[in-house]
This record gives sequence, C-alpha cells and structure tokens, in this order.
Amino acid sequence: MTDLLKRYFIATRPWSFTMSLISVTVGVLLAAADGAVSYPWFALTILGIVCVHAGANVFNDYFDTRYQVDETDSPTAKYRTHPILSGMLTPRQLLGEGIVLLALAVAIGLAASALRSFHILWIGLVGMLTCVFYTAGPVKFKYRALGELAVFTMWGPLMVEGAYAVQRQALSMKALYVSVPFGLLVALVLFANNFRDIAYDSRHEVRTLGILLGQTKSHHLFTLMIAGAFFYVIAMIAAGVISLWGLLILLSLPQAIKLIKTFREKIPDMADALAAQFNMAFGVLLLLALFLENLVIC
Repeated sequence: MTDLLKRYFIATRPWSFTMSLISVTVGVLLAAADGAVSYPWFALTILGIVCVHAGANVFNDYFDTRYQVDETDSPTAKYRTHPILSGMLTPRQLLGEGIVLLALAVAIGLAASALRSFHILWIGLVGMLTCVFYTAGPVKFKYRALGELAVFTMWGPLMVEGAYAVQRQALSMKALYVSVPFGLLVALVLFANNFRDIAYDSRHEVRTLGILLGQTKSHHLFTLMIAGAFFYVIAMIAAGVISLWGLLILLSLPQAIKLIKTFREKIPDMADALAAQFNMAFGVLLLLALFLENLVIC
C-alpha cells in the first residue's frame, strides 16, 4: 500500500508545485497589505491549488498517452518517470487519481465560495475546465498552440486573484498587474518544453506554439518572454504599482542570461526543468520584494 501511494505521489510531479505555492503566496502577500490574513484559509487555498495543479499534471500524462502523443521515445520520458509508459501506474489508476484530486479541489473551492467569496466560484470553474481540457478533447488547448496562454491565465491572474479574493472577499487591480510577470514565466516553462519537442511533436497531430514559430523564432520569443518579465516589473515600479524592492528580481538576471545562452547553443533535454529553476528564482525574489514592501507599510 505504501509503495502504491508513493507511485501516486510521484505521478503528480510534486517538484512542480513550487509554481503554485508562489502564485498563491503572491496573492496572499498582496492581501496582507490591505488587512489581516487568515492563515487557515491560506493553507486551504494552497491545498486546493496544489490539488488542481497535481490533477492537471496527471490528466496531461493520461491524455497525452491516450492520444499517443507520449510514447516510449518521447523527450519527456528521457528525464522523468512517466507514470504510464514506465508501468508505474495503469491508465485507469492514473485517471482515477486525477478525478480524486479534482474532487478534493472542488470541495475546497465550494467551501471557499460559500464562506469567503463568490469570486472563487467562477475563478475555480475556469481553472478546473482549463485543467481538464488542457489536453482532453474536444478542446485540447495544448495541441492547438494555446497551451502557453492557458498556463499563463491559470498561474497568473486566476491563482493570484483567487488567493487574494479568499482573504479580502474582493478582486484587486494590483493583484492583476502583479500576476502578469510570474504567469508569463510559468508559461515560459511550458514553452521551453514545446521548444525542445518541436521535432518530436511535428510527427504527431499536435500544433504547439513552437511548431508554428520554428526554431529561430521560438528562440526569439523565448528571449522576449524572459526580457518582458524584467521590463514589466520595472514598469510597475515606475508606475508606482510596487515599491523599489521590486528591483530585487534583477538578482536573477545572471541566471536568465545563462538560460538564454544555453538555449541558443542547444536545447537541453531538461529544458523545462531549467526554465522552472529560473522561474522559481524570479518568483522567490518577487515574493521577497512584496514581503519587504509590506514590512515598510506596517
């Protein structure tokens, strides 16, 4: 039983949850600047979002395998354990896990909608549908070059505004503005994956943004997304949306430059993992900036 639970846990790709933790915490820190924070609801929000994130990962592997996009020679299977291709779980077990995870997320979301804010209902509904139809038919965002947009929306505005609404029972323009750069860099992680997989995905009935742009233009967009995140934060500082503490994100600039150079020379097998490392560094620095801003306000 313990071994089975471990396999279910690995199938969720827990190393990716830092992205959700950062998005939720950004929303809560912004809410803390406007009043007291409920830490029990902070914890429940994290639990609900992690269930959604885990469910999205599980459904992604399930449907990618079902539609024969993920096969034994896929780049993804080279650097991580694919739950179905490795024989770790059966397709039925993986589908069942995804349903249970989303059921838990729905339960938490309904409770938050009833007890905290009605905004959670529509935010949760949009997020849930995006999670399922990211790879599931008939929508298949990922296969129609809409994956990056879907990921940006979920880990940017939806999660940040949702976390803020749980605390303040309202939406916030500042939360919307601040959600953009981190959401953009979460989309960068997916784009790095699609950039690496251009040759492989072209063999299947898949149209990713990487395939539409090709290698050269994809690298240009990859660079532009990274540069855009930095310039956006600087623009927010200039506009007075956030304080000068936001300049802390510049500490991740050397890592960003190294990442761009690496992708220019050769797309690494762990392309999305490297992009995720930069994403985490940028996100943690953004959190620190918001935290220090709150200390000054207090």
